[in-house]
Amino acid sequence: MTRTVGNHQSPSNPAIHTPDYRVLPSVDQLLRSIPPRDRGSLNVSIFAALFAQVLSDAREEIAGGVPLTRDTVIDRARAATLAVTTPRLARLINATGIIVHTNLGRAPVSRQAASAMAEVASSSVPLELDPETNQRGGRMSEISHIMRLLTGAQETLVVNNNAAAVLLALSALAASKQVIVSRGEAVEIGGGFRIPDVLRQSGAELIEVGTTNRTYVDDYRNAIEPETAALLKVHSSNFRIVGFTTTPSLSELVALGHEFNLPVIEDLGSGALLDTSTYGLGHEPTIGESITAGVALVMASGDKLLGGPQAGILLGDEKWIAHIARHPLVRAVRADKTCLAGLAATLRHYLRDEAPTTIPVWRMVSATIDDLRNRAENIRRDLTHLTELISVVDSASTVGGGSLPGRTLPSIALRIHPSTQESVDDLAKHLRTKSVPPIYGHIVEGALFLDLRTVLPEQDPELTVSLTATLKPSTSN
Repeated sequence: MTRTVGNHQSPSNPAIHTPDYRVLPSVDQLLRSIPPRDRGSLNVSIFAALFAQVLSDAREEIAGGVPLTRDTVIDRARAATLAVTTPRLARLINATGIIVHTNLGRAPVSRQAASAMAEVASSSVPLELDPETNQRGGRMSEISHIMRLLTGAQETLVVNNNAAAVLLALSALAASKQVIVSRGEAVEIGGGFRIPDVLRQSGAELIEVGTTNRTYVDDYRNAIEPETAALLKVHSSNFRIVGFTTTPSLSELVALGHEFNLPVIEDLGSGALLDTSTYGLGHEPTIGESITAGVALVMASGDKLLGGPQAGILLGDEKWIAHIARHPLVRAVRADKTCLAGLAATLRHYLRDEAPTTIPVWRMVSATIDDLRNRAENIRRDLTHLTELISVVDSASTVGGGSLPGRTLPSIALRIHPSTQESVDDLAKHLRTKSVPPIYGHIVEGALFLDLRTVLPEQDPELTVSLTATLKPSTSN
C-alpha cells in the first residue's frame, strides 16, 4: 500500500488560520490618532501602557480568528484614553422617581453642605484642636451639640457609614456576649448586609426570639441570660411584613431593658429628623422619637432621609457613646473633615426649620403635584420638535434607600416614546450614555418615563437642552 506524505490537505478539513497582524497600528500611530484635547495631561509612558494593553487584546482576538480592522483598534485606543481622562463619577440627572437612589449615590446634599465640604477639603481646619486652649480636642463637639438640640441625645459619634456604626456598637458593647433580636428583624437589607453576619463579625452571639411575623416582649424577657449584653431593634428597611403581625413597642423594650439593666440598641436606618407622614407618606420612625422613648443607643445613616453626606451616626446616652468611642475600631471607621463639615451644614438646615426648602431630599418629597405638572408642561412646550413623542403623565415616586418600603408619592413624568428606528431600551441607553449630563429614567410599558419629582427645578433648563440635543438625531425620520 502506497502512502503519500506531504502537506496536502483534504478538502474536507478546515483551512488553517494564519493570523494577520498587519492591521495593528504602532503605539506611535495610536498616539497620533488621539486629538490633543482628549489627551489631558497624560505623559507618554501612560499612553504606552494603555495602548500596549489595547494591542495585546487585539492580538489575542486576531489569533482566535476574530476579524479586526485598523479603525476598530484605533477606536478602542481612543475609548481607553477617554476612560482615564474623563471622571467616571460625573454629575447626572436622576429622573428615575427614586429619591434616595443607592446606585446613583443616595442623597444629594444641599448647596450649602457641598460648599462647606469643598471649603474644608482644600484647607486646614481645627478638626481636633481647641482654638481657645490650643490643645487637642474632640472632632465630634459641633455635631454632638447640634444633635443634642435637635433630638435630645446626650452625645453623638459619627463614623463613615451606618453599617460601620452597627458593627462598631456591637463590637464595643457585646463582643463575646449575647444580643437578643426579633426573628423578623434578623434581616438582609441589601448589598449582602445581613444583621446575623454583622453580629458574628462583632463577636456577639445572636439570640433570635419570636417568629417572623409575631414577637412579644415576653419573648425577649424569656431569652435574657447573665451573658445578655443588649436588646437589639432593627428597622425593617426595604421590606414590610403586613397582616397578622405583632411587635413590642420601643417603650416596652426600654422598660424591659431598665428592668434588667440592659441597653436597647436601635438600628434606625434612614435617619429621619422630620415626620414623613406630613407629606402624604407613611410614618418613618425619627431619631428624636427613639431618643425620647429612652433608647440607649440609636444608629442611623446620614445620606438617606437626613439628606446629608454618607455617614453612620450613633446617638444616645453619654456612657454608652463614651464606651464605644474608646474601641480600637473607631479609628478605622471614623468620619473625615469633609463628612463632618457637610453633616454639620445639613443639620443647621433643621435648626433653622428650612430643611423642606433647602435639602434636596426634602425638596423632592415636599414638591406638589401642581408644581410638578406645570414644570412638565413647560419642558414639553420647549421641546417643540419632540411634542409628538413626549406626553405628560401621572407617575409614582418612591423614597428609596430602604425607607418607607411599599409607600409611594404621586408624581408627574415626561413619557417619551421611542422612534420607529429604536427600541425603548436603546432610547434609555442613549440618554444615559450620549446626553450631557446623562439622564436616567425608568421604563414603563414600552415608554421611557422621566419622573420630575427627582429632578430639581433648577435642573429643568439643563434637562430641556440635553433632551433637545440628544433626542433630535435618534427621533428624526
